[in-house]
Parts: sequence; structure tokens; C-alpha cells
Amino acid sequence: MLVLATLIGCSKSSGNDSHRIKSDTDSVAYIVGMNIGLNLMRMDSTINVEAVCRGIRDMVREKNILTLEEAETFFLGYINYTLPEKALALEEQLLEDIAASNRKYARTRSGITYAVEELGDQNRISSAVRDSLYMRYRILTTDEKVIYSSYERGDTVRTTYHNLEKGLQESIKLIGEGGKIIAWIPSKLAYGAEGNKEYNISANQTLCFEIELVKLDKYSEWQRR
Repeated sequence: MLVLATLIGCSKSSGNDSHRIKSDTDSVAYIVGMNIGLNLMRMDSTINVEAVCRGIRDMVREKNILTLEEAETFFLGYINYTLPEKALALEEQLLEDIAASNRKYARTRSGITYAVEELGDQNRISSAVRDSLYMRYRILTTDEKVIYSSYERGDTVRTTYHNLEKGLQESIKLIGEGGKIIAWIPSKLAYGAEGNKEYNISANQTLCFEIELVKLDKYSEWQRR
């Protein structure tokens, strides 16, 4: 418990005694409350604190209006069904707003919202899972924070069509070799509920990919060599 350890470590050196709680046990209880508050803020900054306090009071007084079984059933339903549905609705609204904000954006049936910045060679579009792709790209969040950039690293990333996320596969097919695209990809077509630890991408995160398909090695051409 980081806050608890920090407060204990600083308690002797603090010069401000005006708000100190006189009882040691009440001080510990207050610190426990601080830690609960910190964890709640990390989970959901919009949570109703008064409702949380009521739940704590009712549980301590054994006057809770829900049984533990009822509480567990409701909570699991909320986490597994209600919350994801709300997130999907917000994501869909976001993508619709992006499409409406600029006439250059279009949408695919799957929900990818995209703008082709430069149309590549339409005779050289990836069509096989073993095709090799040489790409430069950036990944951005909805608030335009850059999560990853091969440009900053000076890299051209080599991968296969098969190894791309579904949203990237679909986006790449909208351009040919030499093409560039900006693609807002729904979470289900990007990194989904698992996220991506390497890029520090959280679960169910909507992302923007700026992609340049530098080179395409088609698997069908390898076989003829």
C-alpha cells in the first residue's frame, strides 16, 4: 500500500499538526479510507463516493440492503455486460463524431473510420496470410498521445499479414504498396480486452493508426522465384 507506506514514513517529519487525528486507531482508519479512495479513483474517477460510504457504514452496522450473494451477482453482471456495452456505445459515438468532423473520413462495415492519405499501387495489395509487409506507423490514443512510432525509432517494421491485428489487416487492404492511411480502429479489431503490455495499451482501447505501407512482398511471387 504505497500511500500507507508514504504516510508512515513522513509522519515524524511533517510540520503540519493542525489536521492530525488525535486517536491512533482513528488515524489508521483514516489512512485506510485514503487508500480505499485512491484505489477507487484508479478504478473509476466518476464513482459516487457517498454511495461507497453508505455501503461501508451499512456493512459495518450489519444493515446492508443486499446480501453478499446478491451483491456478487449484480457486480459480475455490471462488469461483464453493462460496462462493456456502455464502453462500446461511447466508442461508436466517438467514431461517428470523427467521421462527421471531416469529409475525408469514411467508415467500413466493421466500424473502422479511415482517411486514405496517399493511394498506393492497387495492383499490389496484400491478399495472402504469408505476404510480407514493410511498414512505418504510429499508434495514437483518442487524446492524440503517441504510444508508439517507428518513425522516431528510424525503423521500417517487417511483419506478415497474418500477424497483424484484424483492424490493421483491413486497413492495409484499403491501400496498396506505397500508400498511406489514417485509421481509427475499434478496440475489438485492435488489441481487444487483453490490451498490449509492450505498448502500454489498456483493455478495450480505441486507437488511431497512421500507416505507411513501404513495401509488399507477395507470397505468390516467392513461389515463382
